[in-house]
Formats: sequence, structure tokens, C-alpha cells
Amino acid sequence: MPTDIIMPQMGESIVEGTITKWLKKPGDKVQRDEPLFEISTDKVDAEIPAPAAGVLQEIRVSEGTTVGVNTIVGTIAAEGEAASAPAKASSAAIGAQGQPEKQEDKKPVASKLTPSSSAPAQESAEEEEARSSPLVRKIAREHGVHLSQVSGTGLGGRITKQDILSFIEAQSPAAVAPTPLASSSAAPPEPAPATVARTTPPAAPAAFPGDLVPMTNMRKIIAQRMIESRRTSAHVHCMYEVDFTRIVSLRAKHKNGFEQRHGVRLTFMPFFVRAAILAVQQWPIINASLEGESIRYHRQINVGIAVALDWGLIVPVLKNAGDLNFLGLQRGITDLGERARSKKLKPEDVEGSTFTVTNPGQFGAVFGLPIINQPNSAIMGVGGITKQPLVVTDKEGNDSIAIRSVVHLTLGYDHRVIDGAVADQFMALVKKNLEDWNEEVG
Repeated sequence: MPTDIIMPQMGESIVEGTITKWLKKPGDKVQRDEPLFEISTDKVDAEIPAPAAGVLQEIRVSEGTTVGVNTIVGTIAAEGEAASAPAKASSAAIGAQGQPEKQEDKKPVASKLTPSSSAPAQESAEEEEARSSPLVRKIAREHGVHLSQVSGTGLGGRITKQDILSFIEAQSPAAVAPTPLASSSAAPPEPAPATVARTTPPAAPAAFPGDLVPMTNMRKIIAQRMIESRRTSAHVHCMYEVDFTRIVSLRAKHKNGFEQRHGVRLTFMPFFVRAAILAVQQWPIINASLEGESIRYHRQINVGIAVALDWGLIVPVLKNAGDLNFLGLQRGITDLGERARSKKLKPEDVEGSTFTVTNPGQFGAVFGLPIINQPNSAIMGVGGITKQPLVVTDKEGNDSIAIRSVVHLTLGYDHRVIDGAVADQFMALVKKNLEDWNEEVG
């Protein structure tokens, strides 16, 4: 008997999901737990694994269709059973109204995206996409690596993050320079050699000027929540300039040893999060939220960490961050970021934040004026780290001009809950915590 593939329930409050992409085609072999299709819900985007090994026999729900949880979206047959003519996806696909779609109504998207490509080339690109995660594809793009050159060690030949990193590392230094990352929290990756430069043109963008493109499910949710937040909270912002030189030097000194000891990169984000946590402990109203005509003071500090994705924005939550040491913060931040980019987050990973940190500075912004992440009362934006001339006063009170590493921090806060004086005192303490940093990095 074929195994049914069902739309999973990704959390108690989730009642439906949208299939955004099938990673296999009817007739393809699949391994149990191999990523089979991608879904988008009102909480997270996620890769859904195959419930059994065999051959994808039928796709019943087409890409872009929203269905309720526990709906059968396809079937997997045992390899022998599926040998005879697998069902075609389009003929059995369920449309948005729950009716089978006609073959002639399905327009080939690939022909629009790559008008000069032949069918075999399209199929090759689809196969590469299917056997790699969004994170792997992002790394490949940044280094000019064509995924057809990389051998996958995952299930079904799937290319893992370690596969692409090992491939890049194994190449000679004569390289094509990767696209530089603006984030100052991570060292730039080593360049890839000229021999692995793209041999085919990069894929055309998904839309062209003049096209009318439907919003993705995630884009709709972001739009809805941003408007709701603007209408709900009385937004006010304050900005502080921070001399970040001490921490820049500290990270440069410890980053190699930190990674060797703990197996995780030392970035700047845990410094900002730790400084904010210490300040929240002094000013708990920053960690509060409004409930009707009452203010909820939360016992735990759950920090939302905004993560920019190729397909949108998501805010996974570092739970009980106030109980973590510096190493715990770094591990937690790294884990959330990696799982967000590889679509491994669960609904509970994006719930329960009490304070949010966002980092527009990773893309070069001097500062930002972020919108509050509801139901939080405050969000801290981290600007880019730049070198600037500053007036420096020594212990004897003498002034001089020095080149210092500077970062601008912005606090967006709900004036219904937080007064301007409190917001300023909170940020002054965050600034002091960073400029006078005296904690062990670990």
C-alpha cells in the first residue's frame, strides 16, 4: 500500500499550511526523513521530511496551494509498486478551491524565469535545488560555486552545509572573490578558485520589471504584522553612539581560540544581547508588555533575534536568555540563525519573545528605526561598526582625538508603556555595559 504524505500540524495553533515547493518530482526515489517539500505557515517556513522510503508516486497538492493540516498532499509507493507509470503531479494536483487542476491551465514557470534555457538545463537546476538547503545555495552563490561540482554526503546525495564548506576549503587560493558579507560579526569566507566559477549563467530573478507577482505567504504575514504593530504601539525611538573599540579588540584576540574550544564562531551579537539583558534586569519595564489596561512584567527574558532570509524575515526566540552565560548566548544565537536559514525552526521557536534585537548594521546601515515586534514593548536596533574620529578623555582629564570603532544603537519603544526618560536610562546602561565590558568571553 502506498504511504500517504500529509500536511503536518506545526504547532497547536496552526490549522493550515501552504506548499511553497516540492523538492522531488513524481517518479523520483526518496529516502525516509529526506526533505520532500517545503511549507509556509503563519509561524514558520519549514522543510518536511519524507514519511517513508520509496518512490514519489503522486503529488496531489500543487505548489502555492494552502490546505488544512492532515490533508493528504501526495503518496509514496514502494519501489517495485511504483515501477509502472507514476502519476503526474499536475493531473492530480488540487487547486486552491480543492478541485483537480487541468493540465492546460498550468503554465510552466521555468520558461518565464529562464527563457533561453533548454529543458535539460532546467531539470538539472531543479535537481540541484532539490538536493540542497537554502543555506547551502546561499553559500554557493556567495562563492561562485555551481552545485553540480559538489558531491553530497547526505541522504539521497543531498549536499550538506559541511559538503559545500569542505569543497570551498579544498580549493587552491587562486580564487574568484566571494560576494562580501557586510556583517562585522563574522570573518569573510575564503574565496573559491577561478576553476569553480559558474560555467552557466546565474538563474534569472523570479520577477521582471513590470510583472505583477503574488505575495508569498510569509510576505503577507510580515505586511500584516508590521501594519498591526504601527497601529497598536505609540512608536518612539532614541539613538546612542557607543565606543565599541574594547569589544572589537577583545573579539579579535579571542575569536580563533573561542572557535577551537567551543566549535562555534565568536560574533558580536552576544555582546549586544548580554549588555541589553543586564540593562533589562535594572529596568524590567523594557521587558514588559501591555495587556488591556495592565502591564505584564515578565519573569523571564526571552530575546527575539531578527534573522534576514533570502525570502523574508523571521524572529526566532532565545528562551530564558537571562539565565545563559556568554557561551550559551553565542551557541543559542548561532543555532537559531542556522535553523532559520535552513527551515528547521518549529513554531515554538518563534513564540514568547519579551524583547527583540535586530541588526540592520550587518548590511551597512548606520542605524535603523525598527518597528516593535508585538507584543513586546521595545526593540533594539544594532547599526554597523565603523571607524571614526572621537574625542577621548584620559584619566587626567586630557582630551585627544583618536580613531575608534563606533556603533550606533537605536531603541524603538512603546510610549504607552515606557517613558522617554526610562528608555534613555536603559540605553545609557547598555552603552556603559559595552564600553566598560569586563566579562569573560569563555
